[in-house]
Amino acid sequence: MTSTDTSARTFEADWNEWHRERERYYGDPLGWVSLTGLYWLTDEFEAVADLPGRWRADEAAVYVEGVDGTERLEPAEGAPGLLVADGDRRIEVIRRTGSVALRVHDPKSPHLLSYHGIPTYPPNESWRVTGTFTPYPEQVTVTTGAVVEGLEHHHAAVGVLDFELAGTAHRLVAFTGRNGGLQVLFTDATSGVTTYPAARSLALAAPDDDGTVTLDFNRAANLPCSFTDYATCPVAPAENRLAVAIEAGEKKPR
Repeated sequence: MTSTDTSARTFEADWNEWHRERERYYGDPLGWVSLTGLYWLTDEFEAVADLPGRWRADEAAVYVEGVDGTERLEPAEGAPGLLVADGDRRIEVIRRTGSVALRVHDPKSPHLLSYHGIPTYPPNESWRVTGTFTPYPEQVTVTTGAVVEGLEHHHAAVGVLDFELAGTAHRLVAFTGRNGGLQVLFTDATSGVTTYPAARSLALAAPDDDGTVTLDFNRAANLPCSFTDYATCPVAPAENRLAVAIEAGEKKPR
């Protein structure tokens, strides 16, 4: 076996492991696919669907009125929600653009029954390219819309990524990512055709000291809103709408 064969096998094995983990994550009994509702609260106590108690929210907190009195919750803007147990279900309390909503995670959700994994393009090393990261002098806030009308997302942009595909130069704005890495939200010519229209996400490891980065579009990932109508995901910034068709990574799951 040649070193090229070994490299190809390692590339595909690593991608398969990533893909399996992605499918497991979205198939979690209390994960994104288990969502059965998204309910926005007002400043007046009111019953919400079939959830226990009565709920209201103001600029400071969320209040739940039940048989044992009133509980106060303080979800953070844009952060993962606070979870309230309701039998097998979990009520997730979120704050987005100043408003508060409840999301319901139900392990008996019919959406979980119809979940059969995530369709993808076949992995291909030609979509794994080297680029250059150029940092901004200082962090810039980039505001985008969301899949829910009226909401905004505020991203910490730290620089730009320059790379080539089929001999054509492209540039993407990069946001802060996990573990010192970078994240990109982008659309391309497949968006709304074979891939989710609002955006896909690409995580990158931290750049080398000289700014060298690897963009592996085989790992272009769906956002939660591609799986459920009850997510509040961002759309890609205008700067990250590519004209080229990125026929790699995850396709529309529904």
